[in-house]
Amino acid sequence: MIREIIFYKNYFIDFYSSQNEKVQKKIDYTLKLIETVERVPEKFLKHIENTDGLYEVRVRYKNGIFRIFCCFDEDRIIILFNGFQKKTQKLPKKEIEKGLKLKQEYFQNKRRR
Repeated sequence: MIREIIFYKNYFIDFYSSQNEKVQKKIDYTLKLIETVERVPEKFLKHIENTDGLYEVRVRYKNGIFRIFCCFDEDRIIILFNGFQKKTQKLPKKEIEKGLKLKQEYFQNKRRR
């Protein structure tokens, strides 16, 4: 395993649990790929411009497009935050703001420990 994936609080789990079994399998496949492939194609993991280190895990299943926000911690650890089903071309500003807030909260909590 090249990377370790960690869930921050229950945000990802809640999103994942709300998906049907086939979407969950596609999410599992994508996360396993991110954990094990040295150079992850942008099709699966992409940096979001102007966000200071926020990334999106990109999952496509049939006509559904799903995004899970995340960031790197200590180079080989990926922290998963909120996920959502994308319904428009652009990333929803509200979801990006939520991802940034969770990222900030994660690092603040980490510094306190």
